[in-house]
Amino acid sequence: MYRFVLGLLALSLAAVPATARDILFIGNSFTFGAGSPVEKYRPDSVTDLNGEGIGGVPALFRAFAEQAGLDWTVSLETSPGKDLAFHYANKRAAIDRRWDVVILQGYSTLDADRPGDVTRHGEAAGQLAALVRARNPQASVKLVETWSRADLTYRPGSPWSGKPITAMAQDLAKANRRVARTTPGIAGTIPVGSAWNRAIAMRVADANPYDGVDPGKLGLWADDQYHGSSAGYYLEALTIFGRVTGYDVRRLGAEERAAADLGLTGEQAVALQRIAWTTLRRNR
Repeated sequence: MYRFVLGLLALSLAAVPATARDILFIGNSFTFGAGSPVEKYRPDSVTDLNGEGIGGVPALFRAFAEQAGLDWTVSLETSPGKDLAFHYANKRAAIDRRWDVVILQGYSTLDADRPGDVTRHGEAAGQLAALVRARNPQASVKLVETWSRADLTYRPGSPWSGKPITAMAQDLAKANRRVARTTPGIAGTIPVGSAWNRAIAMRVADANPYDGVDPGKLGLWADDQYHGSSAGYYLEALTIFGRVTGYDVRRLGAEERAAADLGLTGEQAVALQRIAWTTLRRNR
């Protein structure tokens, strides 16, 4: 009996994955930080599988890891305006290798032709997860829940026109969480859109860029009211980093290097770190 128990224990320990240290970001302009200095932030610190010299949110992740004393190798495969189906159809050769963690960021409306429809997005997420986990069955594949687009909220012609600014992010979160529940190989979601909503609710960030940014608040959108600003991408990166590593991002503090590089004050960095941490605590 004693040997039998030891055997079961050995098997259970063998099934525990090694600490993840290798991460791939698959996505689009929301991943590489279009419309802000984030796009070209420290490209030498990450590996761009497309060779385009992009740093983006992955480089912010790497900067946080360095400061937290975590040794992560960070790679990205991105293309502007593309959904997950594009990456599966056209980038499999680059993606098809061993990864510990893979972050999937789909199109901003899930489907460019059918905004809010999760069918194509969910199918491609499943295909990419299967591809990744064929190389490493223990790989953790997570979906990013993206933010509300101000241009699709405050201007006519979209399913979210005239709704509260929080509505689009909430719809995207529900859709991604449904995919995670029903698709083999998807380990969960990362509540970036919820973090943006919380920043607005807590009056850290402005809710409507079309009427100017209120004094004392951060603007989360770029000038096109679609992509993120440096602050918006910084909050995205904090939320991803905290969810993937389990690190309390509040510990990065007012002296966090990437925030200073992007022109954020220590006070602003601390406020965004707190928003990310609280969001993750409430969206386990």
